[in-house]
Amino acid sequence: MAKESKEVTVSKGTVERLPRPASLFAEMDRMFDEFFNRRWLRPLGWPRAFAEIAELPSVDVVDREQDVLVRVAVPGYRKEDIEVSVSNGVLTIKGETKSEKKEEKGDYYAAEIMQGAFSRSIALPAEVQEEKASASLKDGILELVFPKAEKSKRRTISIS
Repeated sequence: MAKESKEVTVSKGTVERLPRPASLFAEMDRMFDEFFNRRWLRPLGWPRAFAEIAELPSVDVVDREQDVLVRVAVPGYRKEDIEVSVSNGVLTIKGETKSEKKEEKGDYYAAEIMQGAFSRSIALPAEVQEEKASASLKDGILELVFPKAEKSKRRTISIS
């Protein structure tokens, strides 16, 4: 029985490597970031991008000795635009703003309607007296002060 021989042709060329899965994700992230760049959302020189309107506000929660202080950054919102509620130790802050701007100069007409809303819920770090809470809004900062309930105040325990 004679052995059949198979010929294999070898040629010089470039070796193509398949991208690793991790680099595929990195490339996809880069493309996504490029496409959704904030400049893309400002086509006519609008002062605020759509994404900025819908962003959640920054919140600081400070657990002090006698009370809990909450500061919320809500620039551009009026006190009529904001609703604050507390239930079972969870603070909920909701806001909605709308604005309409029209400009007319001869044959030029531009109309811009912007609106945004947010809702943010935060667990308070201590039990508070909800009925004695106070709120103020100044320079785009909403400040809420919740007096602590008697049983949740800090106590110092000495070690013997």
